Amino acid sequence: MAAAGPAQAAEVSYATKCVPPAASGLDPVNGTTKVEITAPATAKVGDEVDVVWKFTQAASKNPDLIDLPANSVQPSGVLKAAGAQTADIALVGPRENPAIPKGGAMVLSDMKGKVKLTTAGDVTLTPDAYTINVYGTDTKCAPTGTVQSSATIKVTAGDGGSPSTSTSPTPTPTDSESATPTPTPTPTPTGSDDESESPSSTPSATDSGQTDFTGKLVQVPYKCVTPIGDKDVTSPIQINATKNGGSYKITVQFKGSVMNSPADLPAGVVKPSMEVVLGGSDTGTVHVEGPGNPDPIKTGDAMSVSDMTGTYKPGATGESTLSPGVLTVNAVGTTTTCTPTTTMVSLTLDTEEQASGASGGSSTTTSGSTGTSGGLANTGAENNGALKALGLVAGTVILAGVAVFTFMPGRRRLR
Repeated sequence: MAAAGPAQAAEVSYATKCVPPAASGLDPVNGTTKVEITAPATAKVGDEVDVVWKFTQAASKNPDLIDLPANSVQPSGVLKAAGAQTADIALVGPRENPAIPKGGAMVLSDMKGKVKLTTAGDVTLTPDAYTINVYGTDTKCAPTGTVQSSATIKVTAGDGGSPSTSTSPTPTPTDSESATPTPTPTPTPTGSDDESESPSSTPSATDSGQTDFTGKLVQVPYKCVTPIGDKDVTSPIQINATKNGGSYKITVQFKGSVMNSPADLPAGVVKPSMEVVLGGSDTGTVHVEGPGNPDPIKTGDAMSVSDMTGTYKPGATGESTLSPGVLTVNAVGTTTTCTPTTTMVSLTLDTEEQASGASGGSSTTTSGSTGTSGGLANTGAENNGALKALGLVAGTVILAGVAVFTFMPGRRRLR
């Protein structure tokens, strides 16, 4: 870095096509992007240099639908290095912006990244595609024609070294406060032969007269279809049981925050329910429900799903398993659902058949269908929502997510 010469900045303007989220129903629109790229004028082979992408004019205005609060818009993009060295330089900006009123000009933060220089010669930097994220929705923008380079770094051979002919690897964004534009889900559990991965039921009493059973914490991968696109999320869930006569009180707990709320939510508006899947000796589902959030949730605060409870009446004698199933969340009059892509057993119980129990029946199955042993019950939830869509259902937040970008010229309004 010390070898790099003074920084240079140059503005470039280019035609841009932006594609709003599919669920918005809006057609792709065209606008003009103006950016200024800052980079060192000179450097040596082996230097790792900073580059900055500054938006001097966004290709859009906020439509006359909703005021966007401060710190709700985040850009990310790619800068193309060419010439003596080729590389895609990933950049990302912080979620920092002033409050943007209806009809106001979009304000995007500066994006930053790094590139390690590997080859002597002129390295040109050219803006390419970028993404604008608002309330979990992505508007993707890309050039529609040739873009002029915005900056050039003159790279010389380092002291005692020789020019390299290899291309530079794509660096990672350096803004520690910013998330990448596409959420990366927790790796989907694949199962293991290790004893710690096997389903367990830990009693709180001795085997004689045992009444309380603690399930294993499992990382459940969910496939969700939200009002603004598909989402893949993974959630840590644990199922516990307390025996009461021939039946069991079932408690389903989420052991981590689902997401940070992108909007203020009043108390009592986020209400979860789930269809716990039975397997092993038993079949069907057990319906569990949880209360609404006890306290208001502020923008940026962690959101969590309350404990859900229900009653399991065994329909078979033997070893029965319980796995997290379809999750439904009702919030502010909107219903979302998420379906697990893999059955993850959390609790195993030694059960005795009860009259009108779960196996082959419908007393604990809210959907009217039962699943196969160890598999997912058919709950009819074709329109799967998302854990990450919880914050999108607060009032007009959905409108902000799907319609925040209307581009000029030819600005289009939703009515």
